[in-house]
Amino acid sequence: MDVYLVRHTKPALPKGICYGQSDIDLEANFMEDIETVRSQIPNYTSCKVYTSPLKRCAILAKACNAAITVDPRLMELDFGDWELLPWDAISQDAMAPWMTDFVNVATPNGESYTALSTRVWQCISELTASASKQPLIIVTHAGPIRAVLSQLLNMSLKDSFAIPVHYGDVFSLKLTKGTLELISNIKF
Repeated sequence: MDVYLVRHTKPALPKGICYGQSDIDLEANFMEDIETVRSQIPNYTSCKVYTSPLKRCAILAKACNAAITVDPRLMELDFGDWELLPWDAISQDAMAPWMTDFVNVATPNGESYTALSTRVWQCISELTASASKQPLIIVTHAGPIRAVLSQLLNMSLKDSFAIPVHYGDVFSLKLTKGTLELISNIKF
């Protein structure tokens, strides 16, 4: 069975802002970007579609198939108190523990990358275990995609930020006899 892991298109937000679970609009030209995504997924209208509830994902998911299933486990990292702050407005003292070990340390009132990875991998495992032969589209964010790809590539979470994940990227996976494998070629 084919599985397509898709990152949302570009949000309407200036560079340098910390965002994760904030619900942000898409850039005005999002329909052009959505067309580019759909062109990479054969028969996208016949796929079963799962999405993060955040509108930057849900809009893309609905553009692939009106019948979507929303799963909050597909949400981006919760940056807690840092949500929507400019990165340079967060004090170095506050940021130091997280920067030292972002995999295991949560942001203030947020979550760790390990927590994100656990919830996302649980979701992906359930979706693929209960899936029929109908292809799946999973619309999510860069953090969850990197967490999944790091599992498939046997890469540590710490090193997963070396995986390039751009807005509108589509990663092809294949589920064969219960094993999920990466088909897309990733250039580091």
